[in-house]
Amino acid sequence: MKSGYKVYIADDHTLFRKAMVTLLQTFDRVAVVKDAENGRELINLVKSETPDVVIVDLEMPIMDGSATCEHLIAKYPDVKLIILTMHDSNKFILHMMEMGVHAFLLKNVEPEELEKALYSVIEKDFYHNDLVASVLRKNVRDREKLPRNKPLFQQGELTEREKEILLLICQEMTMKEIGQRLFLSENTVRNHRVNIMDKVGVNNIVGLVKFAYEAGIVS
Repeated sequence: MKSGYKVYIADDHTLFRKAMVTLLQTFDRVAVVKDAENGRELINLVKSETPDVVIVDLEMPIMDGSATCEHLIAKYPDVKLIILTMHDSNKFILHMMEMGVHAFLLKNVEPEELEKALYSVIEKDFYHNDLVASVLRKNVRDREKLPRNKPLFQQGELTEREKEILLLICQEMTMKEIGQRLFLSENTVRNHRVNIMDKVGVNNIVGLVKFAYEAGIVS
């Protein structure tokens, strides 16, 4: 067996699921692929052997994608989660981002983007695509229409270096790549990231990206 990542997929449409399994097995850095037809079956697979990534259909019988992800985030926080959906529902995607899901892909995604998303969530903790960007931009516009009793966290509360690092995180650069760009050690970049998370009150990269849009650091 080739060395590489373990990827599980849950989808109740057998033909689509089996086609996805066949596709995933062609990816150079994927070693193991297992499939389930609903969330409950997927969770049983994860209990037996923890994967690197799970790809979850949003709409499934018995246990849907939302309930499945909520369980996995609570019990297996190191497993990366990719949601497959037929609908670009802003409200639902935003809710699941806040929950901690790492990537969202429409079911008509091209194989190249699926592979890119897979590696991105493992290596960078998030996949920032056009679908996510459009949802976050709409969220910012909606928030601007609402009356506010207190101001949002102001980006000025971050240092210029922290804003610079946050912007590069949103561009999906790794800690090592950011360090090379800014002539900093990887540990220094990681410490900056921890400080930014502490300041803005989030605990993952998904939260940082969402904050960056809301604070106007990413337009």
